[in-house]
Amino acid sequence: MKRFPKMLLLAMLALASASSLSSCEDNNDNAPTQQEPSGPTDAAGRVILSGEISANRTLRANEKYLLQGFVYVTNGTTLTIEPGTKIFGDQTTKGALIIEKGGKIIAEGTQANPIVFTSAKAPGSRNYGDWGGLVLVGNAPINRSTTATEMEGGIRGNFGGSNAADNSGSLKYVRIEFAGIPLSTTANSEINGLTMYGVGSGTQIDYVQVSYSGDDSYEWFGGTVNAKHLIAYRGFDDDFDTDFGYTGKVQYGLSLRDPQFADQSGSNGFESDNFNPGTPATSDFNGLPLTAPVFSNMSVFVTGGTPPATQQSGSGVYQSALHLRRNTSTSVYNSVFVGYPEGLRLDGTPTWANVQSGGLNLAGVVLANTTRPLRAANNTGSGAFTDADVETWFNATGKNNSVVNAAGLSSLGLNTNTFTLTGPNFLLNSGSPLLSGAVFTGKADDSFFEKVTYRGAFNGSTNWAQGWTNFDPQTTTY
Repeated sequence: MKRFPKMLLLAMLALASASSLSSCEDNNDNAPTQQEPSGPTDAAGRVILSGEISANRTLRANEKYLLQGFVYVTNGTTLTIEPGTKIFGDQTTKGALIIEKGGKIIAEGTQANPIVFTSAKAPGSRNYGDWGGLVLVGNAPINRSTTATEMEGGIRGNFGGSNAADNSGSLKYVRIEFAGIPLSTTANSEINGLTMYGVGSGTQIDYVQVSYSGDDSYEWFGGTVNAKHLIAYRGFDDDFDTDFGYTGKVQYGLSLRDPQFADQSGSNGFESDNFNPGTPATSDFNGLPLTAPVFSNMSVFVTGGTPPATQQSGSGVYQSALHLRRNTSTSVYNSVFVGYPEGLRLDGTPTWANVQSGGLNLAGVVLANTTRPLRAANNTGSGAFTDADVETWFNATGKNNSVVNAAGLSSLGLNTNTFTLTGPNFLLNSGSPLLSGAVFTGKADDSFFEKVTYRGAFNGSTNWAQGWTNFDPQTTTY
């Protein structure tokens, strides 16, 4: 063996040790505290994100970030966000994060360290629509022209395509708070807490909470993306809005509303349509595919008291637990809706035709504490239908649907803290009839859905909202 001179060997060992220490420092995401910020900062020391992100980038948990204006993650670029990272939206510039076609976001928090998108305002002064929101744009099918259909609020580009399995990345253990600012003076120009334009099934969405959204909490414009464990908390407009041919699947969703705040358009738990008026639907990208998602195990709560039927402190009124219109073919299984003035509103003869064909189905659904549980709307002309027709269909043998009046609400065995806004608990009481009776037939007989026995988002023992959610973000110091 050839021997190195002693002094040379010592020098080499010292150099290797220094190199090893340097390498450890570079890969330690929690240190050093004196590390220089990875870009220009605002007065609060938050790294400013603006314009385009056109090279792969990682947002670190040991830094805070500020979205100024529309921030686009461009085609071919991946934005990775570490667990525990905090991203703030600027109100003045209407900050928003937009993942463009071909771009990806990998935002995978943990139960102990969720990723948080929130208002840049101080605790106590945050409000609905303090910033834009999170927008995913994909290449999955929609039922309108992919070149002529614009995104709301002046977001650039187009959306949708022919790749049903398109992948926009992943969202896991993510909170989105106080989003939904109007992006222009045009009506309905707000973006939502989480907006999905033509997002494909290769995208993973699981454990997401949208709180205090100034528009819808979640809106799907076409696409095929699936999701589980979604929470809409104290939203302003609709909780779960599906349009433009969305055909994905969702299991385990919760909405808890503040009954004092509703949108001028009329707030719904579910709103589902295609486009206005929804017909004709003749071919791909020209009315087809119809909006036909499948939801199961959803809990949608407004109040255990009198359903709010007049204008609220916001600017509008509550309308329906489910407003299904404009030729939609949505299906909902094993779900509970409580405290809306209306339960189910089936709107328009094309929608009723989808009911008759079996394309639209409700099974294992409970409508509770509603003033008008079942309604037929815009049902004139050929194919007209009535409230009685809707009732006969809803109560058909094998569906296991039910209507529970206000006096019978206690019979459902809901947790006593279900409607407690800042400290809710959704686990069912022992003996609740909702612990059984789930129906997984038809469209719900799909491998995506876990075949649980209970109806609604929670059973009596497993609280999947524990540890990563925040039901009092107004007072949280980030």
